[in-house]
Amino acid sequence: MMEAGALVLLLLALLGSASTLSFYGDSLSFMSPKKNKDGTFTVNFTHRQNGRSSCQDQSSFTCDGDVCTSFSKSGVLQTDQDATGLGRWCQTEGHTTATISTNETSFTMRGSGCCWESNVNGQTKWTSVAELDLGTRSDSRAINSCPVTTTVSLIRVPQNCFSRIPLLAHDPDGDDVRCSFSSGFTVPSNFTLDKDACTLTRAGGVSAGVHVFELMLEDFPSKNITVSYADGSSEFHSVSGVKSSPLCTVKLQFTVEVLAPVPRCDVGHVQPVFLSKTPSHGDVLHATVGQPFTLYAQAQASHSSIHDFQVSGPQNMSKTFKDDTLGKAEVSVQWTPQSGDLYRFVPFCFTAETNETQSEMRCVVVMVTQSSITQGKANVECSPNKMTVTLYAASMPGIDEKFLQLSDPSCSLTSNGSQITGTMSFSACGTKVEDSGDYITFKNEINSFELPNEIITRRKKVKIGFSCQFPKTISISSYFNLDKSDYIFTESSFGSFGYTFEIFPDSNFTNKVEAKAYPVEVKLLDMIYMGIQAQTELPDVKIFVESCKATPDDNPENPLFYDLIKNGCLKDETIKVFSSTGPTFKFGVQAFKFTGNYDQVYITCSVIMCEGDSPFSRCAQGCLSSATRRRRRDVSKETAGHDITQGPWQFIGMTAPKEAMADNTVIIKSGKPPAVTPPPVSSDTKSSVDDWQIQKILNTNGSSIFFGCAFLLSVVLMAVAVNYFRRRRKEDDRHALIISGIDN
Repeated sequence: MMEAGALVLLLLALLGSASTLSFYGDSLSFMSPKKNKDGTFTVNFTHRQNGRSSCQDQSSFTCDGDVCTSFSKSGVLQTDQDATGLGRWCQTEGHTTATISTNETSFTMRGSGCCWESNVNGQTKWTSVAELDLGTRSDSRAINSCPVTTTVSLIRVPQNCFSRIPLLAHDPDGDDVRCSFSSGFTVPSNFTLDKDACTLTRAGGVSAGVHVFELMLEDFPSKNITVSYADGSSEFHSVSGVKSSPLCTVKLQFTVEVLAPVPRCDVGHVQPVFLSKTPSHGDVLHATVGQPFTLYAQAQASHSSIHDFQVSGPQNMSKTFKDDTLGKAEVSVQWTPQSGDLYRFVPFCFTAETNETQSEMRCVVVMVTQSSITQGKANVECSPNKMTVTLYAASMPGIDEKFLQLSDPSCSLTSNGSQITGTMSFSACGTKVEDSGDYITFKNEINSFELPNEIITRRKKVKIGFSCQFPKTISISSYFNLDKSDYIFTESSFGSFGYTFEIFPDSNFTNKVEAKAYPVEVKLLDMIYMGIQAQTELPDVKIFVESCKATPDDNPENPLFYDLIKNGCLKDETIKVFSSTGPTFKFGVQAFKFTGNYDQVYITCSVIMCEGDSPFSRCAQGCLSSATRRRRRDVSKETAGHDITQGPWQFIGMTAPKEAMADNTVIIKSGKPPAVTPPPVSSDTKSSVDDWQIQKILNTNGSSIFFGCAFLLSVVLMAVAVNYFRRRRKEDDRHALIISGIDN
């Protein structure tokens, strides 16, 4: 019994020590400090702590210099946890109120604990820290607010797909936020930080495993201000020249687990991609005290299963997860702010989770207000190159439509008494463009305004933001329909545009081959007709096909490929380009197959769209003998090259014996060029088109008769002189192969 008891105690000790080795990071969020009547200051803050399995808050905060007269800590609640039962991640949030002595100009608080999850860095103990300025700003007449930030419990990225991780860095005062690695922190190899954008990036190969990060976020006024303190002193902060000291410094700690590589890095394939109903990273949303707030997100992964969403959020939130059979999943996060949350800026972060990896991390900020902001009923219609917003006047009582304007007042709104409508292109009316990695978002807003000579007003203030978000590239089947385009792309100067890539039965290019007919059955040396057309609302644009290559499967990166077009130059002698009008490219090529046991061919083309009147665009340059001769592209005049794929075509009538086909002999019909059958190439070979030649066998009617007679004669002589023809067997087999190709 004593041995059993000792064993139990040992197991409990091991479990206890294991639970401490699960710190994944933390974040601090502050409400703006308040000055009390007795001269003291009250500071309310929340502490979110991330870990593995069952989270327990390990923090114990103290103030430097004994400036805090009291610390009041509320209960710590778990806000989210891994639903798979594997205990991968969890998060807690606790609320604390600190009272600061009178006449203080700033205060610093710290928290610490043990221990970091076993990591590549070798980090063990951790420390949270924040330093707040207690002066009153001249611009807002209030004490400064600290930057708002957080992360999900565990960020997971495939080793071969990781490039950048945007972090949340929102400042309620509109200050500029700069991020930097914490002093004394050992940065993992090949990780860099964009300090202004607060984005973690990869600068080279990164090792698999758990990497931990410690960042400091600092806010600097975006305009000249004076900060006044309770002791009568003041400090001027200038935006010109050398940056003055920050008004607030907050530490952010988080974990990035670099996972094993995945087969493909396309978002939406194995890595989930967020769909259009999901808020953009950095959005500011609104909630009202006592009223339910809902955060909705939707994601899709066509070759994996989304089983959950990680959500970093406040206490008492709840989430509802749903999925379907099409690889889509959605989450609804519900939270009702209480009176203590009034004027709080609450950070939310979320990711869509699969067993192999997770989506990008998106973060938003929710501002809690006293009374409901007039939301009204509105509708936003997103077109390829413009957006239309419609407000319903009946849903916004007390709003004077005569005093509403877009971000650019020169763009007008129209009204029919019941609806207020504004239509604008993505490059006009004050529309802002935000590039958030895989997405481009176009934002505008409707604001109320006042007349210059007005002394008072009784009109309600209005601020209605709206936006259209487009993925830079995604299959149409998983997003939305753009004039039946197979692919859509978005770029800041061209808006959203699409391409169709079709196969046609003949050179009239009138009736495309329907989808149900794929794979398209062809014979060697048949002409295959294909057409690429752009769908865009922009007038006078051109498309340029810079490259087309063939592969034996739908992987454009297959090391076995054959160039049809390269650097805008035709590389295959059978290609014929047909004249066309508008943003269209039509061409034909003789059917060919790849050497070996391949019976299908896919074509991938890189297409560029240009402004029609630009004499210096890539479209105007045409064929270039070398890619190095091309100048840097003008993003305002042309798009990047976008890859689109068509196929497969599949071969019929291949009746030659397998042993005869093994010698790679090319079979052709009279008067036609040979089928193109490139040999396999190594992974470091760009193209084999310049390294090999196909021997041309020219057949005429006379030669066909000759070989036919020779074949019949050989059959008769074979019965008489078996030994002779046994010595000539190799030559006879070659003749028989050519005749069988003619019969087919």
